[in-house]
Amino acid sequence: MDRLNGPARLMIVSDLDFTMVDHEDPENVSLLRFNALWEAYYRQDSLLVYSTGRSPTIYKQLRNEKPLLTPDITIMSVGTEIAYGDSMVPDYGWEQCLNLNWDRDIVTQETIKFPQLIPQLDVKIIYSNGTALDVLPKGAGKGQALAYLLKKFKANGRIPRNSLVCGDSGNDAELFTIPEVYGVMVANAQEELLQWRADNAKNNPSIIHSTERCASGIIQAIGKFTLGPNVSPRDIRDFRKGRADIFSPAHEVVKFYLFYERWRHAEVDKSDKLMEDLKSSFYSLGTFVHPSGTEQPMHKCTDIIERLYGDKQGKNYCVWLDRVSTAQIGSDAWLVKFDKWESTSENRLCCLTTVLLTAKKSEDAFTWMHIHQTWLDGFEAKDETIWFL
Repeated sequence: MDRLNGPARLMIVSDLDFTMVDHEDPENVSLLRFNALWEAYYRQDSLLVYSTGRSPTIYKQLRNEKPLLTPDITIMSVGTEIAYGDSMVPDYGWEQCLNLNWDRDIVTQETIKFPQLIPQLDVKIIYSNGTALDVLPKGAGKGQALAYLLKKFKANGRIPRNSLVCGDSGNDAELFTIPEVYGVMVANAQEELLQWRADNAKNNPSIIHSTERCASGIIQAIGKFTLGPNVSPRDIRDFRKGRADIFSPAHEVVKFYLFYERWRHAEVDKSDKLMEDLKSSFYSLGTFVHPSGTEQPMHKCTDIIERLYGDKQGKNYCVWLDRVSTAQIGSDAWLVKFDKWESTSENRLCCLTTVLLTAKKSEDAFTWMHIHQTWLDGFEAKDETIWFL
């Protein structure tokens, strides 16, 4: 939570399975749309919170399977655990709150007797997805965990300017009871959640049922409630015809690597004009440091890109950026850091990437002065020659 100097412009609190992540979308189209939107426009001044029924172990499994962004905060095990950042630092204060009037051994003994269970302890029972049953401390749950976080934000004078909660099943219902938040139930929401809305929030204009599935429904809600930009860079087919008022280092790197993915899929036209524009974006005397440690002039990057045209056509290949951060280090210079991911059918690779950008004086565009990459531990390429940029 200390990443931001003040209140978050927007805080998104989203369930994972069938809300942020669409398990019926093998190409992760909606999730990748959200990723590009978040890293281009929101990462710098907003907070991303996952609120999941998964335990830490199976949450980490999902992160290894899907192109999920790194959240600022993770609420797990249906609101019984809270952790911060990529290192998953536990919130021990929340643990202490839940330990009051709660004996896990007694609960385990009693739940063995289900379905004859008669709640005689200070617990709550949540039924969701038609099959899942969660027995929690009375003070736990996704809604209670979010209320606890908002209380901490308020105590520090950092209450988010806007918050959007997102869910699809019964264990998400509590999220929509928190005052002064916007809410979206995605198009594929379970009947139990839609029934809860009909019974409790039918006339609440701040809670909507989207017409799009999963992460696309979240993007739809951002637009519906006017919470900020809601056009993902992945929805822009030709950046040369895009909005002229978008001029930010974060948008620049997201846009470039999206072009890089499309180029390798042969989804953009290969033209002399495009190659000229690309070459003009790289400082000819700059340096690219490959994660292997080898260095080469920046102008050779364009030669490499030109040779890669269409090499991933028809193949399972995608690129996404995570943890984009920018720092202005001069009147017209920015240092941009991010994790650059590539995923194929065979493996998943990631480099910690640093880019030095300068603004072109005559136009709203950037020059790439320097690129430096190092492997993220555990995601190195066995054959480093398959990694190009």
